[in-house]
Amino acid sequence: MGDDSEWMTLPTDQKCEHKVWKARLSGYTEALQQFQRVTDEKSPEWGKYQGLIKTFVADSNAVAQLKGLEAALAYVEKAHVASRTVGEVVSGVVCKVFNQPKARAKELGSDICLMYIEIEKGEVVQEELLKGLDNKNPKIALACVEVLRRAVSEFGPKVITLKPVVKVLPKLFELREKAVRDEAKRLAVEVYRWIRDALRPPLQNINAVLLKDLEEEWAKLPSSAPRQSRFLRSQQDLRAKYEEQQQQQQPDGDTADGDAADLEDAAPTVDAYELLEAVEILSKMPKDFYEKIEAKKWQERKEALEALETLTTNPKLQAGEYGDVVKALNKVIGKDTNVMLVTIAAKCVAGLAAGLRKKFGVYAGHLVPTMLEKFKERKAQVVQALQEAVDAVFLSTTLQNISEDVLAVMDNKNPSVKQQASLFLSRSFCHCTTTTLPKSLLKPLCVALLKQVSDSAPEVRDAAFEALGTAMKVVGERAVNPFLADVDKLKIDKIKECSEKVELAGGRKTSGQMKKKPVSNAEPTAEASARPSAPSRKTPTASAAAKQSAPKKGKAPASKGAAATTKNAKNKETVEPELSLEVCEEQAAMVLPASCMQTLDSANWKERLAAMEDFHKAVEQMDSREMPCQALVRLLAKKPGWKETNFQVMQLKLQVVATVAQRGSFSRTSALAVLEAVVDRTGDIKCSGRAKEALSAVAEACKLPWTAEQVVFIAFGQKNPKNQAEALCWLSSAIKEFGFAGINVKAFINNVKTALAATNPAVRSAAVSLLGVMYMYMGAPLRIFFEDERTSLLSQIDAEFEKVKGQTPPAPIRGSSKASTGEEADEQEEELGTDVVDLLPRTDISDKITSEMVSKIGDKNWKLRKEGLDEVAAVLSDAKFITASIGELPLALKARLTDSNKILVQRTLSILQQMAVAMGPALRQHIRGLGFPILNVLGDSKNTVRAAGLATLNVWVEQTGMKEWLEGEELSEELKKENPFLRHELLAWLAGKLPSLRSVPSDLSLCVPHLYCCLEDRNVDVRKKAQDALPAFMMHLGFDKMNKAAAKLKPASKDQVVGLLEKARASVPAKPSAPTKTTPAASGSVKATQSPPASAKAAPATEQLPAEAKKVKSAAVPKAKAVGKKPLGKAEEDRSGPIFILVPNGKEQRIKEEKSLKVLKWNFITPREEYVDQLKTQMMPCVAKWLMEDLFHSDFQRHVKAIGTLIEHLEAETGATVSCLDLILKWFTLRFFDTNTSVLMKALEYLRVLFQMLINKDYHLTEHEATSFIPYLILKMGEPKDVVRKDVRGICRLLGQVYPASKIFLFLMDGTKSKNSKQRAECLEELGCLVGMCGMLVFQQTASNALREIAGHIADRDTAVRNAALNALVTAYNICGEQVYKLIGQLSEKSMSMLEERLKRSVKKPSAPAASRPPEEKPSGSANACLLRKPSLRLSEIRSQNAAVQKQNSEVPCMFQLDQNFIMELPELFIPNLAVVDSEEPWLDMPEFKFRLPSVSSLVEPVCSINLIISQVASSDAKTSIQALTKIAEILRHNSEWQVMSGHVDELVVSLLMQLRLLASRRMAAERLEAQRDVDELYSSVIGSLNQLVLAGKLAQEASPGVLKDLVQALLSLILDPQQQQCGGESQLIRAVHILLSTLLKTADSTSTLSALLMLLQESCNSSTCSSEFKELVMKCHWRMIKLLPEKVEALYLDRVLLDIHNFLKVFPREVIRQKPIDLIHRTVKTLLHTLYRLVGPKIMDHLSLIENRDESAVEAHLKRAMKHYVPPLSQVNTENVCKAKTLPSASPVKSSTKSAAVPFSTENFNPAHFQERLRVLKELHVVDINTKPVNEVRCGLPVVSSKPALPSSMDMLQSQLSQLLEAREEQDGQNVRPRSPVTPVGPPPDLSDFIARLERIKANLH
Repeated sequence: MGDDSEWMTLPTDQKCEHKVWKARLSGYTEALQQFQRVTDEKSPEWGKYQGLIKTFVADSNAVAQLKGLEAALAYVEKAHVASRTVGEVVSGVVCKVFNQPKARAKELGSDICLMYIEIEKGEVVQEELLKGLDNKNPKIALACVEVLRRAVSEFGPKVITLKPVVKVLPKLFELREKAVRDEAKRLAVEVYRWIRDALRPPLQNINAVLLKDLEEEWAKLPSSAPRQSRFLRSQQDLRAKYEEQQQQQQPDGDTADGDAADLEDAAPTVDAYELLEAVEILSKMPKDFYEKIEAKKWQERKEALEALETLTTNPKLQAGEYGDVVKALNKVIGKDTNVMLVTIAAKCVAGLAAGLRKKFGVYAGHLVPTMLEKFKERKAQVVQALQEAVDAVFLSTTLQNISEDVLAVMDNKNPSVKQQASLFLSRSFCHCTTTTLPKSLLKPLCVALLKQVSDSAPEVRDAAFEALGTAMKVVGERAVNPFLADVDKLKIDKIKECSEKVELAGGRKTSGQMKKKPVSNAEPTAEASARPSAPSRKTPTASAAAKQSAPKKGKAPASKGAAATTKNAKNKETVEPELSLEVCEEQAAMVLPASCMQTLDSANWKERLAAMEDFHKAVEQMDSREMPCQALVRLLAKKPGWKETNFQVMQLKLQVVATVAQRGSFSRTSALAVLEAVVDRTGDIKCSGRAKEALSAVAEACKLPWTAEQVVFIAFGQKNPKNQAEALCWLSSAIKEFGFAGINVKAFINNVKTALAATNPAVRSAAVSLLGVMYMYMGAPLRIFFEDERTSLLSQIDAEFEKVKGQTPPAPIRGSSKASTGEEADEQEEELGTDVVDLLPRTDISDKITSEMVSKIGDKNWKLRKEGLDEVAAVLSDAKFITASIGELPLALKARLTDSNKILVQRTLSILQQMAVAMGPALRQHIRGLGFPILNVLGDSKNTVRAAGLATLNVWVEQTGMKEWLEGEELSEELKKENPFLRHELLAWLAGKLPSLRSVPSDLSLCVPHLYCCLEDRNVDVRKKAQDALPAFMMHLGFDKMNKAAAKLKPASKDQVVGLLEKARASVPAKPSAPTKTTPAASGSVKATQSPPASAKAAPATEQLPAEAKKVKSAAVPKAKAVGKKPLGKAEEDRSGPIFILVPNGKEQRIKEEKSLKVLKWNFITPREEYVDQLKTQMMPCVAKWLMEDLFHSDFQRHVKAIGTLIEHLEAETGATVSCLDLILKWFTLRFFDTNTSVLMKALEYLRVLFQMLINKDYHLTEHEATSFIPYLILKMGEPKDVVRKDVRGICRLLGQVYPASKIFLFLMDGTKSKNSKQRAECLEELGCLVGMCGMLVFQQTASNALREIAGHIADRDTAVRNAALNALVTAYNICGEQVYKLIGQLSEKSMSMLEERLKRSVKKPSAPAASRPPEEKPSGSANACLLRKPSLRLSEIRSQNAAVQKQNSEVPCMFQLDQNFIMELPELFIPNLAVVDSEEPWLDMPEFKFRLPSVSSLVEPVCSINLIISQVASSDAKTSIQALTKIAEILRHNSEWQVMSGHVDELVVSLLMQLRLLASRRMAAERLEAQRDVDELYSSVIGSLNQLVLAGKLAQEASPGVLKDLVQALLSLILDPQQQQCGGESQLIRAVHILLSTLLKTADSTSTLSALLMLLQESCNSSTCSSEFKELVMKCHWRMIKLLPEKVEALYLDRVLLDIHNFLKVFPREVIRQKPIDLIHRTVKTLLHTLYRLVGPKIMDHLSLIENRDESAVEAHLKRAMKHYVPPLSQVNTENVCKAKTLPSASPVKSSTKSAAVPFSTENFNPAHFQERLRVLKELHVVDINTKPVNEVRCGLPVVSSKPALPSSMDMLQSQLSQLLEAREEQDGQNVRPRSPVTPVGPPPDLSDFIARLERIKANLH
């Protein structure tokens, strides 16, 4: 009991594994109860027992095992994970259960096996049972046979594969155990019950007695077909059918309707051939076979043939190389005169064809022509043998492959040959279906047979009738009737009579018979019987039957039928006789007003115009059924008729023609009455549009093919070049609208050749354009017809073809083509493709392939072999296009592919490429004979040979498609060869081809075992390519099927392969979608989207971009989805989620990895594969899986789809897009290297919307993002297409709003070095625009070098480059005048003359030229210009407004006056949210409102008014800018209205900074005193506005750190400006700047200010050109902020400030500082840090959260060092005193420090006055200038530049150290100082020497 109590408390799963059998029994019982309770098959409970089930069935205790089997059965029946346990459980059942004596155990084991079969695991179960048959224990073998019998009986051969079962039956019959033999006999009877006589051939060699017993048992079986009694989980619908049938079963056993018959036939027919083992006969042939077959004695030849005949009697032969055998037999049949030998040879051919089946199809093309020719023999024995042979050969191939051979024989003069060829076709048709006998194949065969219908020989006629009747039986009357149009009725009746007598192969029924069968049944069952019939669209007779039964179903079908009838009637051509003019007038008078009839021929044009208006109105209101079309259009010819001179009347006439053609029953007779006149008006400028509309209407009524032929004929008959050109232009557009179906291509090509030979260039150009449209439909074969044209003309044609290459023809939107669906559309496409192929003139070269040539190719001498190959190449070159008949050439070329001379191998491959192009699609019949031998070449050891083989293979696949290559076992046999080169190349080829296929033959699964072998190959490349091919195979075969195949591997290999399969499962590409047919509505919407109205095109880009984005989302995407709407599957349901996954710090991590060179830097000339793989790896965790498939798919259409998805999700996933921006931009750089224009245009569209979003988000590109994208964008500036270059220019201008223009300038300068002239020109144009926008500051410090490079392009060969360079220099001249000549240096005489000439012609001349400037004077730019980051400003609107003002005030000379025409061409440069102008405001389009700014009161409401004023601040016109500044000053002065500026502070500051830069440029060019005064006035206004801004409320606190940095940088640069300092002393401007800086540091946000100052300090240290004076000023700003910290410390965001200090110290660690003369800067930052610590205390350590790896940070180290010396403050009083001392204004930093230091020493034992005196003496000892300025002067600004920077810092630190010293002394003395009580000094003051010594120690500690 103790043991029981131990395991009874255990959980169920642990009980099942317990050592005690009772515990296991209890566990199995509980598990069984638990399994019975769980109803959810996906419950997690099932997973607990997944690994235990195998122990349930293999328990060692018999009692426990029974319960375990019951539990296992319940588990397999209910658990969804049970399929994963099948192998282990069934193996356990076979080994551990079937050997048990208890019948119950065996029964449960059998039930478990059958249950596994029911859950779709029949293959594994069958495999384990077959293994059990080899077990030595007869009980196990007996049980396995019994389970197999039960499985076959219950599930049938659809589930259980019978071939392995039949294969083991003979072996089972030979076992000793009688019980096993008896059970095997019962199994054979059960198999026979299902497959009947197909079982006899495999068992023909067993014991005769046993066979006799089996025959007796088989005879007892009922004749009715067996039914499946147990169903798989996926066959529940079939099970429901059976149950429904049993319920409806009648008492006599017959079923009630046609469904029963269908179900009775549900038993699959098993081919006995599949159950047989293949026999290898090649090795068993006589060794002297080929010698005897060539012997002169017929007896020896007969002996050889009889030996072969014996071998070919085997029903199934093993595949091999039968080429030589076939060649020998072919020679005997064709040339041997002994009919007996011909008969034997024919029988051998029949045996080979029957034994090899499809594998014999390779040789069919060689044998069929010979055997058909041999039918000239009249002996019945020979004829019968040949008939059997040719029929057997046909079954190994298709009629398509041998059709040309049959057609060639049909013209034979011998009537026996013609008769037997027709009879052969008749027998072949019996095996065909509507699919295998398409219209393209049926047409030439019917034409040839119809010729024989009229033959003089009656047997030939009868055979032709029989063949035509069979064809009619197979495809239906509707498909054959078009070919019988010219056949008399008697012959047609004869054909129909033969059709009724025909019985198709296998007892098949035609679709017409299947429809007619239910008609005889009772009426209630009519509808039910019609249901299971074939779809009506596939069979014409089915649709007819449907129409007959339609009235029984009510009105809806009747209306549908009526609609179909109307449609057919409309499509049917209207035929009517030609009417006379009198009859036309009578009919027209009945429907037209009398006034109209009277005034049509009036001499007054106004009356004729009124009459035509009434005419047109009457036609529009007329009933279409009563409209006399011919009468109306002929009436238009009434005098003056079509010679009308008034264009308004003529336009109305043409409009009437169009309306009549559209609304009435317009016949070709009516069309012929007006076509000539309408075509004549196409060349009229005023009437051309109406004439083309009329032609389109006529084409819609009379079909385009006929109309186009008439129009072209008439146009070239009139000999008016204008009419000819316009007619061809109309034809180009009409083909796009109507489609190309039915066009007479031959006639078109002749007309186009005539047009190309015209002397008028417009006609030739229109013809070339028409060829481009035809090329979209016909493809490359079209060019062949124009190879004889002139070289210049051919180059134009090639250029036109290149434009449309890769474009998909638009879907027809007019005519009958738009309504054709299903079979009609397919027939049109098929007919089009057939026409194009049929047009090519093909030559039969079989006569030219002589036996001498073939013998040369096979000669032992390689030179002769080469000569023979050269002769073949010459024959192919002369023929250009050939038929499929090439004689004995295939066998000869095949031998040369294995030639030892590699040069001959490559020559053979080139011939095969030449042959593929020349033969076209007919090449398919040579795939087996010549195609697969090409694969052997891939195994060659030389790279050049393999490359040639791969190229040849691809050329063949282009002509034949992939389907034929994947059928059969040939491909798997090639992959089976253990050649690493072959496997490597073949797998790589398959990995590239398979993803582009929508479906593949099932034979592809034969390659899977060999693919798994390649995964374990010793060669690394083979293993890698095998892994790459896994997703492609899995895409078509599915994971489950490949996983099943892996289960057959050895355990070690299985684990590895399964792991690779799981890995490849994640990267399986999606199958390419089937081409969807665009509906007219959808195509119209797309067209509307692509061509917006003119108003939209005229709108500026700033207004157009958001509209485009909305249009893409709201119109294009939904329409595109509506075109190919499908039921949502799993893949499409997964596409509903977000496309980007936000990874924290993902972008920063990628930047860090690239900087540390852990990954490849994104820098390449052309993207290599490793870059693509790296980007794919980086995007994997950030992008949705389904989008990744589209992004990296090989099909460009998937790329377009992916970009559309990105556009659709851009607005919803803005944040995630920004987080992945670097990856997105990198992916688009890859698309820049694509050649597909549609992808490129879609990419540029997305980039426009993307950058507009970034602008709205105020986002700025990082260096990493910019350098990865901008250089590749600039490459596209050299794109030959104008539309691409235009979009790239727009994106470049948008870049200026998210990236500094000065840095874009550098990229553009690099772009000017390109070899592409278009790129150079575009880059120079952009450079000129940047200079015009931003002034000379865009050059930074490289103005001279950049201008010299630009000037160097004046001598460029390309005109566009020269003009762009000259325009850029003119723009620079307009800014800085004659100074440009100094900057560009020396130029050649020619270049200088071109520049001077351009400057003279330039309208934009500098208003203040610098010609009078002394030559030695240099431009006095700021020394810190490199630090001035130019903010990107939106100036397109500003300059457009300025242009309007200059137009109004043109009489007033203005500085920097702009040309309005030039302004319209300027690029648009933006800044985030600077001037978002609402396009709907009417006053924005009116230039006169430029000076009429809104009033202050009106500014509160419209935000756009504020934006307008801010935008005008940066105007280049001084008056405009001053007016805007005045308005802003007025706003800021009112306390109640300054809040209007809230939210616009950054924009205002940036505009003011831009104006400061413009003023700096003006000051350089201003020589006159008046101009300098204007500049000074504007300077004052700008500084005053800034001062008012920082004083207005809390506006200054809204400024961002970046803007504050730029502002401080600009103001400090202005202080140091040499031109300002030349004024003498401190000017008013500099004093105002000092005041502004002081106020700004007080009022701005302290955190933003400190961040800005630290960034500025870091940049100044990084710059090698920055002056020391500038650095000193920056440090003084830091000191000023340090003094203000006690007041601002509460408002500080310490985390951010400490992070900025950390970044600074990280860039400049102490080791670097010691090597550079910037130690003072480092001490300044440390002072800031220590001051913060002193004010906050130890709690400051809690504010290091933003610093990564804070343990490694220098900030934490400094703070810890300060913490060691930290002493708590004395008291609140002392703290307050210190704070007050620091905030008091001081005359200088020295004085301020003195006061601050004096306060702490008030607690010492000496008088403060005495201490101050001592301190003064100390200053004198250190040679400190104590002459200070008045306090009120210091309040006006920062410390002056002349003061030494080291002393304030030292004194500040001295103050801190003295405070700490005082506190330390107080602790040492133990004195308690009371707050708020003064301390009176006691005793004499200390000696000065002691004080100096203390100071020296303090200084030593500081260093």
